[in-house]
Amino acid sequence: MLSLLDAVVVLTLVGAGLVTGLLFAFSLVVMRALQELPPAAGMAVMQRINVLIIRPLFMLPFLGTALLCLALALLAVWHGVGADSAWLLAGAIVYLVGPWGVTIVFNVPLNNQLARRSPAEAAEAWPAYVRDWLRWNHVRTALGAAAVGLLGVGLALGQSVM
Repeated sequence: MLSLLDAVVVLTLVGAGLVTGLLFAFSLVVMRALQELPPAAGMAVMQRINVLIIRPLFMLPFLGTALLCLALALLAVWHGVGADSAWLLAGAIVYLVGPWGVTIVFNVPLNNQLARRSPAEAAEAWPAYVRDWLRWNHVRTALGAAAVGLLGVGLALGQSVM
């Protein structure tokens, strides 16, 4: 039977996997496809995506996973860092810095700037946006994948002192 901590770790892994998978899909396919469109069209589609993404089906795993990571980090610090909890702590921190932190600090401000752009500005604004947005998306995707791996190792060790 799963302990409460193990259940929290599994939920955290699922949330981190969902969010990281979405970010990976953007790096791998979505942004590349939008770059192939005329700048005004690519920019318009991304502006619409940025509106549509703010829905419970995205926000629950995005914010919920961050809250679960915060809880895991606090539990690891509170109860002392053992073999498995050190991995859980590392995974939680990497997720909070990567998919959550990079999104808040870099990608959301870029999205907000893009939202204020008009189609007439697309030829200049769109290529710079894609370059900068993708750079930070690659970073948060890599950190998300690392977080999933670290959390998985922590769960696999399964000898929590918490």
